[in-house]
Amino acid sequence: MILKRIYKSAIMILAGLAFSFSSTVAMADDGFAQKLLGKAMQLIGVKYRYGGTSPETGLDCSGYVQYVYKNAVGVSLPRTASEQARVGDNVGSDMRPGDMVFFNTRGFSNSHVGIYVGNGMFVHSPNSRSQVRFDTLDSGYWKAHFTSARRVSKGADNAPQAM
Repeated sequence: MILKRIYKSAIMILAGLAFSFSSTVAMADDGFAQKLLGKAMQLIGVKYRYGGTSPETGLDCSGYVQYVYKNAVGVSLPRTASEQARVGDNVGSDMRPGDMVFFNTRGFSNSHVGIYVGNGMFVHSPNSRSQVRFDTLDSGYWKAHFTSARRVSKGADNAPQAM
């Protein structure tokens, strides 16, 4: 239990450093990206659960992203990664903290999603053998499977309605 707390604290510090030292980021006046990342980081260590949409019972990748957007900034996203990949604007490699990042992990595009935090890092709920954690886009696996990045702005034409 103590090691888990130490691990979680270390991860939070590293994530904070990654966000702090990321290149100058244009953020919405209301701190849209900051709110997203704050909520995303609070969930580090939550266990993976296929189909999961709640931190109490576990989160899968798209459930994690859906939960973060809804609870941090009030934006309701679709349930699956492939549906989430149709929301917002494609930003190519011009990623900013808070953007959704998509991967082909099952032989089809947009089968996995995470949230970009800056400096080549993203946070996600990867699989049943893991928990919500950070990874780098430059690592061999994630770099090879990256498909796209999308940006959603609250109140923009590209955002689903906030509920």
